[in-house]
Amino acid sequence: MNSDSDLQIAGDILEVQHLLQPAREHPATVSEFVGLARSIAADRARWADLVRYDSASRWYHRLHQGPGYEVWLLSWVPGQGSGLHDHGGSAGVLTVLEGELTERTERGARSLGMGAQRAFAPGYVHEVVNDSLEPAVSLHVYYPGLTEMPMHATQAAAATAVDAAHAADPTAVDTVPA
Repeated sequence: MNSDSDLQIAGDILEVQHLLQPAREHPATVSEFVGLARSIAADRARWADLVRYDSASRWYHRLHQGPGYEVWLLSWVPGQGSGLHDHGGSAGVLTVLEGELTERTERGARSLGMGAQRAFAPGYVHEVVNDSLEPAVSLHVYYPGLTEMPMHATQAAAATAVDAAHAADPTAVDTVPA
């Protein structure tokens, strides 16, 4: 018995059937989607032979689709990135299966090694890049399924656009979007 707690359970809690929740056929909570991604990541035979690498663009493959969600497999050769984007109305879970990726947000950069997971809400803006010298593979679960991926200008791109506009018309007033 834990002496730090006044709680004691008498009898076998598993015998109280009305307290047990039946296992869901498909995930429905953030925790369950994270668990789905972990279980797919652990089942290497399910995805490893499907991976392809493309030096011209990121390779992706829809691995699974369930009611209200999709699971995507992506590969990243060194230097490839997603660009700054969000996922519209979809939330998601990103799991690194092989290699290392860097996630950049307005708060800074975060290195994501094999097994790292990031869960995010709709409208979350980030960029994912393979800054390493080795290829990487990632798994992405989107719920609801991904219908849009709006791209965002980076602050550097916005500053470059202002500089270009100023060079074209030196009398123009500098404005930088907030």
